Amino acid sequence: MTNIVKPIVNTEEQALTGLDERTKIIFNAKTGEQTEVLLDETDKEYFRKKASKLEEENNAFYDKLIAEENAKVSGNQKLLDLGLTQAEATALTGYTPPVEE
Repeated sequence: MTNIVKPIVNTEEQALTGLDERTKIIFNAKTGEQTEVLLDETDKEYFRKKASKLEEENNAFYDKLIAEENAKVSGNQKLLDLGLTQAEATALTGYTPPVEE
């Protein structure tokens, strides 16, 4: 019914690929020494939660856009079914259906 397509974004699984090999830099403010270490479990859990939340937010955002677009299409069709012309329906709602190629 709609032409909105979710963009290709990292899924939770893709975002977490290679998590066991990722590192962080620990900076000692007193000495200026920098040490690169592997992520610990707390860090990994943070990234897991962040990736999950981002995927959920992305899905919710695009699901809402698709629902809104479907409501416009449905409302437009209902006005046409009541006997209005497309020009009249567009004048009432501001919705213009996409041009079929």
